Amino acid sequence: MSRRRLPSMSFSIPLARKSLSCAVLLAGACINSALAQDIGAGADIFNATCAHCHGGNGQGGQLAPSLLERVAREDDVPLMDFLKVGDPLKGMPPAPVEEGQFPALVQYLRFLASTVADNTFATDATRNMYASMPNIDEFVPVTEEMLMNPSPNDWLWYSRTADAQRYSPLDEIDRSNVKQLGLAWSKGLPNGSTETIPTVYNGIMYVTLPGSNVAALDATTGDTIWEYRREYVNPGAGGGGRSKTMSIFADMVYFAAPDETIVALDARTGEVRWEAPVSGRGNTSGTIVADGKVYSSGTCGGGRAARENCNITAHDAYTGELVWTFYLTQGLDDDFPGFDTWFGLPEDQRRASSWGLPGGFDAETNTLFWSVANPSPYTRYERHGGADAVPLQAPVDLYSNSTLAIDPDTGKLKWFYQHLPGDDWDEDMNQERVIVRTPVNPDPDKVKWINPNIAKGELRDIVVNVGEGGGMWALDKHTGEFLWAIPFPEEHENFLISDIDVETGATYINRDVIADGPGDHNIVCYFNTRSYWPSSYSPQTNSLYVPYIKNCLNMTAATPATETLPAMPESRIGIPAPGVPNDELNGLARVNLETGVVTQWPTGEIPTNAAMLTTAGGLVFWGDINRRFRAQDVESGEVLWETIVGGPLSMGNITYSVDGKQYVAIITGNNLSHPGINTGTMGPIRLNLNNSPTHNAIYVFALPE
Repeated sequence: MSRRRLPSMSFSIPLARKSLSCAVLLAGACINSALAQDIGAGADIFNATCAHCHGGNGQGGQLAPSLLERVAREDDVPLMDFLKVGDPLKGMPPAPVEEGQFPALVQYLRFLASTVADNTFATDATRNMYASMPNIDEFVPVTEEMLMNPSPNDWLWYSRTADAQRYSPLDEIDRSNVKQLGLAWSKGLPNGSTETIPTVYNGIMYVTLPGSNVAALDATTGDTIWEYRREYVNPGAGGGGRSKTMSIFADMVYFAAPDETIVALDARTGEVRWEAPVSGRGNTSGTIVADGKVYSSGTCGGGRAARENCNITAHDAYTGELVWTFYLTQGLDDDFPGFDTWFGLPEDQRRASSWGLPGGFDAETNTLFWSVANPSPYTRYERHGGADAVPLQAPVDLYSNSTLAIDPDTGKLKWFYQHLPGDDWDEDMNQERVIVRTPVNPDPDKVKWINPNIAKGELRDIVVNVGEGGGMWALDKHTGEFLWAIPFPEEHENFLISDIDVETGATYINRDVIADGPGDHNIVCYFNTRSYWPSSYSPQTNSLYVPYIKNCLNMTAATPATETLPAMPESRIGIPAPGVPNDELNGLARVNLETGVVTQWPTGEIPTNAAMLTTAGGLVFWGDINRRFRAQDVESGEVLWETIVGGPLSMGNITYSVDGKQYVAIITGNNLSHPGINTGTMGPIRLNLNNSPTHNAIYVFALPE
């Protein structure tokens, strides 16, 4: 076998590790001539037998992962034994190498490994020796006090604070200078779904990557400090991961992996500290941490274990030990409301998940607030054998489409409120729950449902939510008492709720738009008027800022096969709300939380799936699927600044500060909602924007120096 010179490239072998004399300078490396000869022979062998799969540098290719992690941790003999046998279970054949060639091959593999940073081959994470790392090596553990009162510089919760207000006290960027905002840095991300919101602590940004790995980035440059790469038994699991949040506590960050596992990672290194299985449950929601526990939820599996898999779990934040599980559907032995709200349906057929945003935490009352999505199957005639087999009035099919107040110590329910009883259309109510202290003085000319027993203008602690199908509710955070509610974004005869008993708060589903049986057709309003992207509250205006789409659901129930006709699947298509012109279909609503008055700022035909962000600079930041990112005045709605990025905005809008400099960050790219609202299958109109939907990236903006 002929020997050839190494390709021209820059590398070095650390002298402390190899103890080599600098006899020959070869391709930029200090190595001796004998070693150069061995490396040359090994290079020929590697390129002929290994590079096709493992890449030219051994760090992984399209067909196989890196070899160098094993090289770094094994001695010569076991490494050669491995190469001779391969790993048939993972598709790696034995190396087609003669016995006498293995030493040269191993020598070259060690050379390749030596060109990578010393700490690259940690068991669970890779470390980038070239990244700027201003604070991570002096990491200060995050305390409970820091979580409950986070620094304005940090973004420790998915909506910055435990109350989910999504408001930042930072004001360096304000109405007067926002026009000067420019790109500070950007970073491309891997392929896959991205519905995540980053966490920022002390200048380090922790983010779930598309493909369901985790990275720590320098929040001032985007340099990767470390990356945790998880090995998925099902290779497709990572690409479909939809975890929306991460959390941080002590010296760990907590990741909800799509392979039914909660993973605690060392915040300094990315090393795995513990793993906890949540078998049968998808981790689409993500994690939050409070009271020393990690809380999470997600989609739930089918089969007889359906109810078991529809749950919220609490794990000890230090050890991963399961503390409690709360099941999201009422059990036969659970008589909390006094009767069985599933009316005898077997437990293994009771399904309602919490796939969207996780809940919030209120330290004053020591309460965990959580939200629940629709019951399944979608129509009540399928669930119960008839459209009128169960009541129209709440509670029905608990705890679907409800707000839950849970004791974080025990997992026991304190109170619940059901926003939509016996949902017939998949109108999820599993968005964030915003906690606000405000005078309560709803305007009777603007607010449809008002509790007559509340003292007008009284200062109250309220929990606010806006559902996927529209509607906005204000409840007392201590008791769940109904205070007021409105159709959202506006009233419509096909609105999913027909009435609310203002004395008790009990909701009534709109019977006129329920499917009576197979093949029945209805239009219900609204549908995906807002989904899992979070709203934002500004104390400057005492207002909640919520994006909306005046989108309704055109639904035809499934039809079983007959002797003459084939079965027809359920049809669900988004359409514009009847009577609404296209230029008023989408927009941003400002809702005054004292009066309930809604001010709409229409934006035209282009919808959003971006988070809202309000700041002390008097701004609300958000964007749309047509790549526009903007800042508006929180008072007037005037657009003060707009820029165009590389792909549709997706969820991750946050702001933070490092060394006195404020940054605003967004994430763009692929998510579950974008295709449907772009093509019109989920409404309201067909756009077919050529907007680079797979452009997964982080963009970070700041004022010029």
